[in-house]
Formats: sequence, C-alpha cells, structure tokens
Amino acid sequence: MLHHLAREQVLPISLQEAWSFFSCCRNLDLLTPPDIGMEIVQCLSDTMHEGQIIAYRVKLAPMVHVPWVTEIKSVEEGCCFIDEQRFGPYKFWHHRHLFEEVPGGVKVSDLVHYIMPFGPLGSLVHALFARRKLDAIFDYRAVEMERRFGKMP
Repeated sequence: MLHHLAREQVLPISLQEAWSFFSCCRNLDLLTPPDIGMEIVQCLSDTMHEGQIIAYRVKLAPMVHVPWVTEIKSVEEGCCFIDEQRFGPYKFWHHRHLFEEVPGGVKVSDLVHYIMPFGPLGSLVHALFARRKLDAIFDYRAVEMERRFGKMP
C-alpha cells in the first residue's frame, strides 16, 4: 500500500539560505532525532546534483542498524529536489523537498510517498510503529528548523 506524509513550515530566512542548508546532504543528520542513529557513510559532494548517491546507516531498533542508500533524482536549483531510496528499509521511498518564497521568509514543504516491505506484515508494522516513528522524525525536524532558523512572527 502506498502511504504519504506531507509537511509544511514557514521559516524567517531567505530562499537562498534555505536552499544552501537543505541541499547539503551533510546537514541532514542535524535535523534527525539522535535516537535514529543516522550516520552519513558516503556523500562525495557538498553540491547537490542529479545522480548523487548518498549512503547512510540508520537504527531501526536497539542494536539493529541498516544501510540506507538514496539517489538525488531531480534538482531544480533554489526550488526543489527529489531523493529516492535505492536500498534500505522501505520497499519504495520518494521524497520531494520544495522551497517557496513567501512574505517574510520561505515555505519548506516535504512530500514523501513510501511503501513498507513485507506485504501484510509491513502494513501491520506501519500501523503499529512506522507511521508514528516517521511523524516523530518530521516533528523533531520542525522543532530543530525553528530552533536553528527562528520562528515566524
């Protein structure tokens, strides 16, 4: 089953500042909860480009770390980029990051489409655990973005 998660947040920064921060793969771990244990294993370029491969390790459970490899599929400089999982914990992962100038700042939007692995068992894991975990990750990210960049008045 295809699931989706959508989030928006307005930050009191310029589009250029937002793009500079979010388009650098090395900043992803700054917006990820420590309990995820995210470690960037390979990111050969700080400049995002189509075809860029980024490798991570993430913690699924205590003492259970898995590799996660994503590819940057599309980049519209200063506007949006898409990353897709090539190998990792999901059967399918497609994440669109969008940046739009708005009065007083920039709107940062995320749209994630994903499919859990393992058919019916994956659906059960999603209902019991995975969706709440994804929501918690994006909630943490919103708090960290506000802490780092400030809150809209």
